[in-house]
Amino acid sequence: MSSAPHRIDVHHHIVPSEYVKAAKAAGAKDAGGVTFPAWSPEAQLELMDRRSIATAMTSIAAPGVYFGNRDAARSLAHRSNELSARLVADHPRRFGALAVLPLPDVDAALEELAYALDTLDMDGVALLASIGDRYLGDPAFDTLFDELHRRKSVLFIHPTIPESSQFLKLAMPAALIEFVFDTTRAVANLIFSGTIERCPDISIILPHAGGTVPYLTGRLSLGALVPSLHAKAPRGAAAYLKRFYYETALSTEPTTLSSLKELVDPSHILFGSDYPFAPEPLIESEIRGLVNYGGFDEPTRRAIERDNSLALFPRLRDGSAAGGRS
Repeated sequence: MSSAPHRIDVHHHIVPSEYVKAAKAAGAKDAGGVTFPAWSPEAQLELMDRRSIATAMTSIAAPGVYFGNRDAARSLAHRSNELSARLVADHPRRFGALAVLPLPDVDAALEELAYALDTLDMDGVALLASIGDRYLGDPAFDTLFDELHRRKSVLFIHPTIPESSQFLKLAMPAALIEFVFDTTRAVANLIFSGTIERCPDISIILPHAGGTVPYLTGRLSLGALVPSLHAKAPRGAAAYLKRFYYETALSTEPTTLSSLKELVDPSHILFGSDYPFAPEPLIESEIRGLVNYGGFDEPTRRAIERDNSLALFPRLRDGSAAGGRS
């Protein structure tokens, strides 16, 4: 299934040893029950070549950078963003970078946002769906979202294990099931808090085909029956859900893609792999599922794999994302 690198992967993580060391020192021993994977730029590029990924838009995943100490979170976010920017500088044809911010400290997040976008020239921002006991859409984060709206930023949302779920006694790693619910809660909160209505110029990418969002569209639409919710989301939940972008990591089964296709125009579907948390055999399976899905014709699939992302990341249009090592 290998071909010349052409895919743009919007769900692609870096796991630098410096980050892992800091996370473990703060008590985060894994990412939602998933062991921190081995990672290096060299291995990353080799995987990208084998799986025809021309450009990876990298991000720091769960558990993020905040582990109870705001100063430490600020420092770790700053160092992580500089590592991400250096990777892009070293391989400008192969990588983009989405900045991590030290929430819940909004003032520090705004400062780091300006540094990441204006000085490091990063391509957007990646935020966890929940931070502590607050979800995106909480009024505490309004100032940050207003700034993202002003800048017309790309925002990638990544799930984590929320505080309310950390002590559930499940027979599986929490990430297997809780991640999709964490994403769904964040989406619902962004809609019914009025954040999406207030900040329409943020281009928001949802992971894993939106978690459970496509299946629950009808359920979320019932919010229109609650006057206080309707006042903050007057267009109805489905209209807002169609504004989001949805990536395909771990989500290329026909049942998932068919549900997503019913909700959103294919121009809002992007390719994602979840590397390196998703190992290569799983990424191969994801790609095969997308290629073999009968609901997309060839031009639509190619747009999902590449062209749709070019609309979000104009830097890549000039050929800097062409295949081959750089």
